[in-house]
Amino acid sequence: MRTVYQLLFILVFFFFSKTGSAQDSSPVYPRVAGYVGILHPIVTFSDEGTVTNFDSYYVVGLPTGINIWKSARIGFSAEFVPFVRAENGTSRMANFLFHPGVLVGLGHGFTFAGRAAFETNGRYGFTPVLNKIVKKNKNSGYFVAMPVPFRFGNNHPTSVTIGFQFGISF
Repeated sequence: MRTVYQLLFILVFFFFSKTGSAQDSSPVYPRVAGYVGILHPIVTFSDEGTVTNFDSYYVVGLPTGINIWKSARIGFSAEFVPFVRAENGTSRMANFLFHPGVLVGLGHGFTFAGRAAFETNGRYGFTPVLNKIVKKNKNSGYFVAMPVPFRFGNNHPTSVTIGFQFGISF
């Protein structure tokens, strides 16, 4: 459980750290951007109990996506996330997530993504995500994000997960 608190502290630190920026030029819209990252589900809550990643197994997601910005305030995103699960000395692809959604630029490097979720394990739902650019370069940016997936279906109770994601956009 201590690891969960350490990761949440790091997440909060990055969200509230000052955004570094290179020389800014006004972007032209519509604008297309891609990104890749690493996603760590931290803790999941449901009627079946509380489950934390890193205890008896490890799950990691590898999100890849494309964002199409209509303006600085609104855009569309399509994200694709394979999940790998390592447990008892073996690993396997455990799930694949299609994650389309709407992007809302909040200013100061923050973006809100409201995503629909469709998983190959039979679950579906939605995922609000708060994203922060922590370092902006001329042709790329480093980001951290906090996704909070809500999932339903496949004969399991509703679940809510808190995750931590980081990556690079280009």
